[in-house]
Amino acid sequence: MDIKKTLDLLSLSNNMVGLGGCKNHGTTLECCEYNLTVFDEKNSKDEIHVVGDDLIKVHHGKLDESNSDVLIQYDNMSIISDPEWNLKIFLSKIKEKSGKIRNSCIKNHLIDSTFYATKAKQGASDPFASCWLKCAAYSIADALVLYNGKSYRPTHALESIRKFKKSKANESFSMIADVIGLERATPSLLPRMLKSTIGFSDMIEANENSRIIQRKYAYFVDNSLLSDCYFYLGYMNRNILVSIKDVIHKKPELIHILKTALDIEHDITKTEQLASNIHKLAHDLTNLLSERT
Repeated sequence: MDIKKTLDLLSLSNNMVGLGGCKNHGTTLECCEYNLTVFDEKNSKDEIHVVGDDLIKVHHGKLDESNSDVLIQYDNMSIISDPEWNLKIFLSKIKEKSGKIRNSCIKNHLIDSTFYATKAKQGASDPFASCWLKCAAYSIADALVLYNGKSYRPTHALESIRKFKKSKANESFSMIADVIGLERATPSLLPRMLKSTIGFSDMIEANENSRIIQRKYAYFVDNSLLSDCYFYLGYMNRNILVSIKDVIHKKPELIHILKTALDIEHDITKTEQLASNIHKLAHDLTNLLSERT
């Protein structure tokens, strides 16, 4: 794809634009989208565009961004358009602080994990408890990916995790895999998860992101990567759920779609026990990783 022509098509040529994601890092698959960030200081939601056979996701960024979880996405970004060199200066500052930013993200994900695990332990009073449990598990997975020097790209996450070097911290992923439920990935379950995931995305994001989800699902299934597909669908649902965590209590009906989309357990006692285990693991990893970062 000619990115310069794509910027013209999307009327972005006069903006500061960077290319991130796997297309920039050289680990891309044929199903992967192009992740473009336009630094226009807007708070707009992501936009999905189709250009030929390619899918383009346009993010909106700010040059005064201070959130480490956002900044780490800009590390090693390729500049596509930078009329006044402001983007180059911004990215160079991120590069100088990349180590501190990564460490901050690791700590944030472990804190998030304890937060969601605490919510999950309220199984008897929170209908979304099993959902929070999976959110807690995915947060630890994110922390481990970053700790191992990788970027958290959900399409490639499980592949990266399989290549982790043996260490006490990395061995903890076996518990995470059990909580997420990777062993449950089957040809009969995945289509139902996909349908609910697309429905959840269209309902909450409403930005055609389901096109990307559909394409990646097809790639995983066609290549018999069932566990990767299960992990990816769960990750997408986690991201969407977290984006509405402060208002979801006003939409209790969403539990019906999430039961399938996240393939959640219905055993309250088991959920509370696993939540306690995850909470302890997050605490242990915080202590362990802090000794080495």
